[in-house]
Amino acid sequence: MTQTRHVAVIDIGKTNAKLALVDLATLEDLAVVTRSNEVRPGPPWPHYDLDGHWDFLLDNLAAFHRDHGIDAISTTTHGASMVLLDAAGHLATPMIDYEFDGPDRLDEAFQAIRPPFSETGTPRQHLGLSVGAQIHYMFHEDPGLAQRVASLVTYPQYWGYRLTGVQSTELTSLGCHTDLWRPYETRPSSLAERLDVAGKLAPVRRANDVLGPILPEIAERTGLPVDTPVHVGIHDSNASL
Repeated sequence: MTQTRHVAVIDIGKTNAKLALVDLATLEDLAVVTRSNEVRPGPPWPHYDLDGHWDFLLDNLAAFHRDHGIDAISTTTHGASMVLLDAAGHLATPMIDYEFDGPDRLDEAFQAIRPPFSETGTPRQHLGLSVGAQIHYMFHEDPGLAQRVASLVTYPQYWGYRLTGVQSTELTSLGCHTDLWRPYETRPSSLAERLDVAGKLAPVRRANDVLGPILPEIAERTGLPVDTPVHVGIHDSNASL
C-alpha cells in the first residue's frame, strides 16, 4: 500500500457524529460532515442510534474516497460508553445514553459493590457516567441480558469492529468512567468480576495498532480498497489522530 496521507477520522461526540478526512501532510481537513447524535427514547432505555450512524459513516466514506481517496481509518468517541454484544456479534441491547438517570435509582446497591477509587482511579459518578453503573442497572432491568452478553467492546472500538470484524478494547476508554479496570495492574476490576463481565471484555489493544483491514462487504459498499487499514482508535476527539 502507498504511504498513508489521507486518514478518515470517525469522531462520535455526545452532540454530533462527525466524519473528517485529514491530510497528514498539511493537517488540514479535506472534508467534514456531521450528523446529530440524537438520543432515542426507550424501550428499553434512552439509547443512541448506532445503525443511523453506521449508514451515515458508510455513505460518506464512499463519498470521501471517491472525491479524495482514503488511505486509512481511525476512530474516536465520547467516553462513559461500552457496547454489549451477543454471541453472534450483534447488539445484545441498545447502547444506553450516559446522561440517563436510571442508574441513579439503584445507586445505593451499586455503591455497595463499587470498587474504591484506589483500585480503579474512577471517581464516584452520577447518572450513567460510570459504565459499571450502566451495566449494573441494565442487568437489573433486563434479567436475561447478562446471559445474552458474550463480549464487551469500548465505544471507539465498536466502530472498528463494525469495519473489520475484530473486537477490541483500549485503555483510554477502559480507564475513563467505567469502574471496570485496574489501571495499576492492567486487568479487570473487582466490579467487573462481580458483574461477571471480566472474562467478556474484548482484548486490549494499543490505540495506534492496526486492528485489521476493512471487511470485503465494507470495501464493496464504499469502494475503498480491501486492504484499507483501520486503527484501533482512542477515547475523545482531542486525541483522534
